[in-house]
Order: sequence, then C-alpha cells, then structure tokens
Amino acid sequence: TEHIFGDDFYDKLSGVCTALDNVEARLYVDQRCLFYRLPMLESGTLGTKGNSPDENYGATRDPPEKSIPVCTLKNFPNQIQHTLQWARDYFEGEFKQSAEEVNAYLSSPPDQYLSTLQPNTKLDTLKVIRKTLVDERPVTFEDCVVWARLKFEELFNNQIRQLLHNFPPDQVTSSGTKFWSGSKRCPKALVFDLDSVDEDAQMRNHLDFVVAASNMRASMYGINGRTDEEYFRETLKNVIVPDFSPADGVKIAANDAEEQKNNEDMDTGDTEADEIWGSLPKPSELAGFQLNPIDFDKDIDDHMLFVTACSNLRALNYSIPTEDTHRSRAIAGRIIPAIATTTALVTGLICMELYKIVGTPRKTLTIEAYKNAFVNLSIPFMTLSEPSAPGKTKAVLKGKEWNWTAWDSLDMNLGDITMGEFMTYFEKEYNLEISMLSHGVSILYSFFAQKAKVEQRKAMKMSEVITSITKKDFPPNQLFITLEVIANEKDTDEEVELPYIKFRFR
Repeated sequence: TEHIFGDDFYDKLSGVCTALDNVEARLYVDQRCLFYRLPMLESGTLGTKGNSPDENYGATRDPPEKSIPVCTLKNFPNQIQHTLQWARDYFEGEFKQSAEEVNAYLSSPPDQYLSTLQPNTKLDTLKVIRKTLVDERPVTFEDCVVWARLKFEELFNNQIRQLLHNFPPDQVTSSGTKFWSGSKRCPKALVFDLDSVDEDAQMRNHLDFVVAASNMRASMYGINGRTDEEYFRETLKNVIVPDFSPADGVKIAANDAEEQKNNEDMDTGDTEADEIWGSLPKPSELAGFQLNPIDFDKDIDDHMLFVTACSNLRALNYSIPTEDTHRSRAIAGRIIPAIATTTALVTGLICMELYKIVGTPRKTLTIEAYKNAFVNLSIPFMTLSEPSAPGKTKAVLKGKEWNWTAWDSLDMNLGDITMGEFMTYFEKEYNLEISMLSHGVSILYSFFAQKAKVEQRKAMKMSEVITSITKKDFPPNQLFITLEVIANEKDTDEEVELPYIKFRFR
C-alpha cells in the first residue's frame, strides 16, 4: 500500500497513533515514523497485561519465543500445541513452499535456477518439484481426492508404523529405562474410517482431512473443488491404497542431537539430483503454467479446517486430547482474548501522552516529561518510567563531532541530479570520499567496480541508475530515495560511520 501511504501522505502528518496487532506491522510503522521524524504513539495489550512505550518501537526487542524442538514435532509430540505446529508446518510445505519452488523453476532460466539451490537441500528441492509438477500433478478434482486419501495413509498410518518398527513399544534404552516413557508417548497407527467421529472435538477428522486437503490441493492447481459428502464417499470407494511394509535402515532421530547429526551426514546425492534434473519438463514446455501458493491464514475457515483435522489426527496417533476448530484457531494463532478493562486503562495512558504532544504546554517538554507505562491487572501491578534517550553513534563531520541517533539522517534536497554530481557534492560538502553507495540491496557505486560501468552511471540521473538496476519504476508519489553510504575521511582515509542519506529527487 506504499503507493497510497507514501511520502505525500506522511508529509501531511504531524504524528501517528497506531492500533496494530502484530510486531511486523509495528516495526514497519516505527521505521516510517523515524524516517519522517514523526512522533508515534504505540500501545498494546495481552490479556491482563498492557504497555504504552514512549521510545521508538524498534529500540527494544522482546526475547524470542521458546521454540519446540524439531525432534518433538517430527516424532514425539505430547501436547496439542505440538501437533498444531506440525500441521501448520505441513500446510506451509505442501501448499505454499512447493508451489513457490515450482514457480521459481518455471520462471527462471534453468542454469540460473540450478545455481540458486543449496548443495545440502538441492536433492530434496528437486524431488519436491518433480513430485509437484510431474508425479502427483492432478488433472481433475478426483485426482486431488485420491492424493488426499493417500496422504492420510502416509502421514497417520505408514509413518507411525515405520516409527514403531524402528522403536518398538517394548524398546529399552542403553540405561535400562523404557524408550516410550516420560514425555515420549507411544503412538498407534490410524485406520481410515469415513464414519469416525471425534467426541472431544465434535469433528469427523478423517472425512474433514480428505475434504480440506483435496480442496486446498485443487486451489493450488486452479481446479474447481467441491465439498458434498456423497461425492467423496463414491470417489473414495475406488481409491486403491498400496500395501505398506516398514523398511529396515530408515534413520529416525531419537533426539535433536541425532537429528542434527543426520542432517550433517546427509549425502547430497549429486547423481540422483542430476537424474531428477534431467527428467523435469523444460519451463518452455509449460509456458504460462503457474501454481497458486497458499499463505496460511487462521481467519480463513478452509485453512483452519485442514490444520485442525490434521492436528487432531496426529493427536489421535499419540493419544493427545483433541481440540475443535475454534480452540485450535486460538492456539495456532497464539490468540489471548482481549479484556476490556486492560484496553480502557492502556487507552487512557496513551491519551495522556497524546495530550503532551498535541497540547500547548507552558514550558518546553523534555524527555523526562514523557512516560513509559507497564501494567498487569492480575497482580495488580503498574509502573511508569522515563523513556531512555536514543542510542548515539559518534562521527566527525566537517571537522565537528556529531553524535547521531536512529532519528537522524543526512538530508539532501538537490533534485534528480546525476550520480557524478551527487558524489562531487558529497565530497565537497562533507570532505568525505565515497567508497560504496547503495539503495536497499542494490549497489550503485563501489570503488572496485568496472571503470566503464562507473563512468556510465555517473552520467545518469540518480533515479535512472536505481531503476536500471532494480528494473522497477518509482511510484509517482515517492519524493525521497534512501541511500546507504560507506565513506572515508579524505585527509586520514579513516572510515566514518554515517546514518542513511535521505535524498529528495522530486
């Protein structure tokens, strides 16, 4: 939406008061407010907890959430949170990442695409492409139903039987204790039954999984789906499920250390990868064909039906209590219900800070006048503290010491001049020599670049240099270009740490 909320939009504002519900959005608006030097009033609640910080949001970060060990997710879940995370990960891999990988293969020159693959994941990626594009590519919705039924067998029967083959129910560890004890629940394979009803979740997980999975699959391939039960019953009667026998020599990690070692010892399989690569249809043979990657959204019922059914079936494998779609949505989305009293209190606190900004104080307000607030109504606890001053970076500019912060930038309002004129102005104005100039991930100039290319770009306008590299035009309402620079003092040749350049080209 930056074509709507661009430079001209922020130019008319004197401050921003947000009501956002996720960290990414808060960090984005925080960066916008820093760029335009606008005060941002930010607050949030989490159940009985609330806060209204007065520092820029990106100045502090919460510690990362505790993650679930990979081994627990893959083979040894013991809570519904584990099975829901596993189901979400499976959704991402099956309906989003595989489609994105196929699209990347189809839209890039073959040699260029192959060069982007990492050696340790190259074989797996090519297997996914062949499976998605060739081996399991559906033509009709019936193909999607067959695929969903076979996936049920693979995930909730075959994989469990293989796990029990590797680690039998009566297995004992080297220390003499039972392998299946403590947090490790001994699983059982599920037998497909369309009439099976889960009393705890009040769901028909077997049917729900097949219906949801086949429709997600159809959506990915642009095939029209359907949900009538009679159709599924008739179609599933004709599905032939191959017999499965657990195999010897299949590695299954018993803990995270073994999982990591297995990954490190993994054979890159160059011969097999080359064989798969040679068997793939050429992108030119499938001109115009693209898959539709599906981003998981907890608020879309079809997505949640798949994740809930998938999670519940996994939970039934491990005798974990199941949950209905509503409760699963709250767990998968990490939703904590809002409490009106917390919201009212935090609203009052942030309005107090708003008065300080938009009001007409009798004296100049210093940083000590503002307050960060943190509350927890369940204890009850409330504290107010003065916001910390932004961190400073020392630089010497024009012979003077300059301690700049995240709020500072080098502002240049010179119009859309050539890159050569820009560099000449910068060197004269700041007595600094540019060794590298970049915009985002695009390098515009570097001291080691080819001289012919440098001279060619120096004759071009700044906007033209950037569009020639990024292949994207600037929106008509964009007034500024953000540039990062590495520069050295001309006298001492020492590098000077500088903030970004806010270059107005319109």
